[in-house]
Amino acid sequence: MTASSPLSIVVLAAGKGTRMKSRLPKVLQPLGGRPMLAHVLHTAGALCAERLVLVSGHGGDWVRQFADQHAPALLPNTQLIHAEQPQQLGTGHAVQQAGAHLPDRGTVLILLGDVPLVDAETLQQVVACCSDSQIGLLTAELVEPHGYGRIARDAQGRVQAIVEHKDANAQQRAIREINSGIMALPAHRLKAWLNRLDNDNAQGEYYLTDVIAMAVADQVAVQAHCLPVHQSWQVGGINSPAQLAEAERRYQRLQAEAAMDAGVRLVDPARFELRAAPGSALPGALTCESDVEIDIGCIFAGDVRIGSGSRIGAYCHISQADLGADCEVLPYSHIDGEAAGVVVGNGARIGPFARLRPGARLAEDVHIGNFVEVKNSTLARGAKANHLAYLGDAAVGERVNYGAGAITANYDGANKHRTIIEADVHIGSNSVLVAPLTIGAGATVGAGSTLSRDVPAHALAVTRANASVVPDWQRPAKKKD
Repeated sequence: MTASSPLSIVVLAAGKGTRMKSRLPKVLQPLGGRPMLAHVLHTAGALCAERLVLVSGHGGDWVRQFADQHAPALLPNTQLIHAEQPQQLGTGHAVQQAGAHLPDRGTVLILLGDVPLVDAETLQQVVACCSDSQIGLLTAELVEPHGYGRIARDAQGRVQAIVEHKDANAQQRAIREINSGIMALPAHRLKAWLNRLDNDNAQGEYYLTDVIAMAVADQVAVQAHCLPVHQSWQVGGINSPAQLAEAERRYQRLQAEAAMDAGVRLVDPARFELRAAPGSALPGALTCESDVEIDIGCIFAGDVRIGSGSRIGAYCHISQADLGADCEVLPYSHIDGEAAGVVVGNGARIGPFARLRPGARLAEDVHIGNFVEVKNSTLARGAKANHLAYLGDAAVGERVNYGAGAITANYDGANKHRTIIEADVHIGSNSVLVAPLTIGAGATVGAGSTLSRDVPAHALAVTRANASVVPDWQRPAKKKD
C-alpha cells in the first residue's frame, strides 16, 4: 500500500471454540507446532500493514499475552493494537469493536484467527481488488459447501450478497461458491456500513457479511477473488479437533512437497513432519543439501540443516540441529538442540536409539551408538561411544573409545563440572568418571573403575576391588511349609 493509502488489518480471534472441548482458546490450538494465531499473524506480517487490530474475547488474556510476546517476530513492521469483544455477537459486532482503532483512510483487510493456512500471495490479490469504489472479497469453490455462507450473484455474474447457510433457501444452498470471511474494504466506507448493521437474522447476530449487500446498494462493486477447488484448503476454518487434524495433514503435506521440490528424498511424504521449535511462534525450517534421504515417521522441529548425502532413519526426532555431509542417523534417535543447538560433523554415525541434547558438538567420523546420551559435550574426530553410556559436560579427544555403561558424574548436587578426556584414551566398560576430572592422552581406564582424581597421560587407572571367591558355596534355600 502507498503512504496515502495505508493498509490496516483486523484479525478476529474472539470465538469460544466450543467444539474444541478445550480450556485453551481456539486460536491458540497448535498447528505445525505453533498456535493457529501465529500462522495468521505471521502471514499478516508479510503484508507490511501500518497497524493490526487483534479482536479477542474468550480467553482474551492468553490471546493478548501470546500476541504481545511474539509480535516482534511475527509483526516486525506493524503496530499491534488490542480490542476486546466481551460478548460474541457475530463477526460484524467483532469488527465494530475494532472500528475505533482504524483510520478513516486506506484499506482494511479482515482476517480470521481460525483460518490459518491462507497464504500471503492470496491476501495480496484480495487487497489489490480493493479501492474507494470497490470491495475485495475472497471466495472459494467447494465440493461440499455445507455450513458456509453462499455468494449470491446476479444474471451478469456480479456479486450481490452473501447469504449465511442458516438463512439460505434450497436454491441458494446449491451454490458452491462460498464466503471465506476474508475481505478488503475502503476504511471510511466500512465504518459507515458497520453503523448500519442489525441482527435481524436466524442467529440473532451482527453479520459482517451484510456489508456486501450494503456496498451493492451504495453502488460499490464487489470484486471476488475465487479460489478453485484444488486451492480451497486455504480458507478452511477450524472449529473441531477433526478439522484441526485435517488442517495439520494439509500443512504437513505442503512442507513435504517443499522439501521434495528442493531435492529431498522422502520415503513417504505422508509420514513426514516439520514443526516449529517448542515455544517458538515462527515456522520450522528444514534446509537440505543434495541427496538427503529421510525415512518414514521422522519429525523435524525448529531450524535443521542436513548436509549432502546424509541419511535419516525411521522415526527420528531432530530439532535445532546442524548435521554435516554423509552422516547416518539410525532409527529412533532423538537429537534436540533447544537453544544451544546440536552440531554433527561429516561422516558421523548416530544411533539407533541415541540421544543428543543441547550443546552436543560432534566432529567428523564420531560414532554415538544405541542408548548413548550426550549433553553439552564435544567429541573430537573419530571418538566413539557405541553402547549404553552418558557423556555430560565433557570434552572428548580424538579417537577416544568410550566403553559401554561408562558415565561422567558431572553434577555434585549443586554445580556442574567438566570432564576432560584427551586423545587416544580408552575408557573401560561400567566406569564412573567423577568430575572435575582430566584423563591424559593415551591413558587407559580399567573396566568397572570409579575415578575422582586425574589420570596422567599413558597411565593405567584401575580402582576395581579384589574379588572374593568362596568355593562350594550354597545359596540359601526357601523353607518348606
